[in-house]
Amino acid sequence: MTPTIHDVADMAKVSISTVSRVVNNPLSVRKEKRERVLQAIQELSYEPNPFASGLRDKRSMTIVAMIPDITNPFYAELFRGIEDMARAKKNNVIICNTDENEIRFLEYMAYFKKKKIDGMIFASGPITKTYFESFDNLKIPVVLVATQSEEFNLPFVKVNDFQASYDAACFLIKNGHKSIGMISADINDPIAGKPRWEGFRNAMLDHQLPFDKNQVVFGDLHFDSGYEAMRKLYGLMPEITAVFAASDTMALGAMAFLQRRGIDVPRQISVIGFDNLNLSRMVTPALTTVSQPIYQMGKESTDLLYQWIETGQKPDKSLLLEHQIIVRDTVWNRN
Repeated sequence: MTPTIHDVADMAKVSISTVSRVVNNPLSVRKEKRERVLQAIQELSYEPNPFASGLRDKRSMTIVAMIPDITNPFYAELFRGIEDMARAKKNNVIICNTDENEIRFLEYMAYFKKKKIDGMIFASGPITKTYFESFDNLKIPVVLVATQSEEFNLPFVKVNDFQASYDAACFLIKNGHKSIGMISADINDPIAGKPRWEGFRNAMLDHQLPFDKNQVVFGDLHFDSGYEAMRKLYGLMPEITAVFAASDTMALGAMAFLQRRGIDVPRQISVIGFDNLNLSRMVTPALTTVSQPIYQMGKESTDLLYQWIETGQKPDKSLLLEHQIIVRDTVWNRN
């Protein structure tokens, strides 16, 4: 049988509360008792149950990370930051993959109505009225990461997508490029779509460079759509010398199309992405990109969540983290 806290208490000849204090706050217990408890834990191979330890204060010691696509490496790195912060708090994390499907989201929320959780990190795109009402019904803290809501007052952690895209376009322009295209996310996406498109457009106009509908092709942030978008963009702009993709995965898709057509990257067409996924430094040539501090975003959003959980007060601030241009090998200086 799996040893319990009662078994440890009996072997160490202490109370259950003393065992709990040794597990959660060892310095609060006298050395002699602490050593007896630790010895019993070792001999019995006892593993504390964080869920059970939270029952006294009506906490489950469990949070949820709700993401749209578990196969996307962006969310894998984000989740790592979330989990590392939760483990430092001796908490569990349940990961939910929504596939950006509202029915699936509502099924998860119905489940959490029955099974108690302490809070949620939400990274699944725009916050609709349905989503917000579901959060409100659960009566738990919710913090957004890599997204935000202008309509609903929820704390968030992200980068300034408009400024990051503006800076990416300016980087291409400073390297002598004038015929620049963009592979954008859906313009109706208020996070990765519209702000990044607007940043690119404004940079072009501010530098008195042409900007029209033929310079932008839309994808879904994934590799295959980047490949197809680059094919379309090359047909619309045969004179193109550089392309900005609104995600690294679309940038890699664009590079794959160009390389299979025998078009040299970066000498003939330069490419810059957005995210700085680990994959971006593993390809040849290594991808120049706009870096989001993805791991830090996961940690900071979880820290905000625990502030809310532990104090009962919604944080009065959100965080905009710094982005950075990571210069590698896919942008050619034409000056």
